[in-house]
Amino acid sequence: MDSISVGALSFLALFALLLLSVPIGFAMGLCGLAGMALIIGPMPALSLFGTTVYETVVTYDLSIIPLFVLMGSVASRSGLSKELYGAFNAWFGAFRGGLALATIGACGAFAAICGSSVATAATMSQVALPEMQRYKYAESLSTGSVAAGGIIGILIPPSVVLVLYGVLTETSIGDLFIAGFLPGLLTIVGFMLVVALITRLHPDMGPVGERASARQKINALGRTWAILLLFLIVIGGIYVGIFTPTEAAGVGAVGAMGVSAMRRRLSYANLVDALMETVKTTAMIFTILIGALTLNNLMVFSGIAGTLSGYVAGLDMHPAAIMAAILVIYLVMGCFLDSLAMILLTVPIFFPIASNLGFDPVWFGVIVVMVVELGLITPPVGMNVFVIKGMAPDVKLTSIYAGVIPFVIAQMILIVLVFIFPEIALWLPETARAFQ
Repeated sequence: MDSISVGALSFLALFALLLLSVPIGFAMGLCGLAGMALIIGPMPALSLFGTTVYETVVTYDLSIIPLFVLMGSVASRSGLSKELYGAFNAWFGAFRGGLALATIGACGAFAAICGSSVATAATMSQVALPEMQRYKYAESLSTGSVAAGGIIGILIPPSVVLVLYGVLTETSIGDLFIAGFLPGLLTIVGFMLVVALITRLHPDMGPVGERASARQKINALGRTWAILLLFLIVIGGIYVGIFTPTEAAGVGAVGAMGVSAMRRRLSYANLVDALMETVKTTAMIFTILIGALTLNNLMVFSGIAGTLSGYVAGLDMHPAAIMAAILVIYLVMGCFLDSLAMILLTVPIFFPIASNLGFDPVWFGVIVVMVVELGLITPPVGMNVFVIKGMAPDVKLTSIYAGVIPFVIAQMILIVLVFIFPEIALWLPETARAFQ
């Protein structure tokens, strides 16, 4: 059996294992190792697998993952989400649909110190849903806004998904972080416009909340100074070249603990919980990453990646049409795979194609993450939707899915804009290089 056939059979076996609900990391690792054993022999395959495991856990750039996870874990346990929501509520609460607007804004701000979509959705739902229920918001709008707001967590830096993309493709993580900021900001604005449009057409879905005085607005905003300062230090430090992304992650983790301790919210129990969650999340991410790298080795040795890339490059199609087809594939896969698995499974396949077609690796990373975000709120997987369902068990799943549809449409429009105008993602990184 030739090597390409072995690679193809390994991928068929992978999808069979996924249908049997085998964890994605183990499925990729097992299929990659078995395929490598058939191509280069069992002992060389085991030796290469051992090297992959070792190099993954000792890679300096990957230390950014546990540090940013720790930063988000500490922030979520220290009540910082309540302060963010309170500040946005003070400024937007008096508008129709103001609580939903505050939810979107707070999700975006919390994403800047969290880096995880699921964590953002879970944390903000505890704060926002009770308030919107108290003001008799429509279930679809309240749950939909939290679920959609959560997806911003993997685009606005720091983003674990962008880190993994950077490691897999050897693209500057700092450039990816900076490039994700403006599209993330546009996502927040776009989702707020969706809420404004819905409540204008259906005023009863988002009643007006309490109006805060000027003093209350300033005081609420003042309580978020530490969070804003932490974000500016971490991302601003990367932007002007003071920190590498890994150093910025360390500063962010220590800063989050410092802010929480200063406000007397970092109890021993909270710290232990945050550390344990960091260990569990990091172990999960690294298991999937090792499996993906093992499968990537199979793709290289089998020749699948090179053959596929060469075939696509030889097609008589415009590069933009090929890229559009790739993004459509991501949209379909997002209905069945979670964001982490999709990035690790597909980037080794599609990135060489994008590179051969002349697309910027930073732009490709950002637009792929924007498409992957949709998978977090589209059926049948929709991880964020199930998180919200867990937080609001009385709400029907169909109501949550109905609530996210307008946000899905808005996100698709934003993806088209970034596709047509790459400078939306590339302008900030290019500007940052002038300061470094």
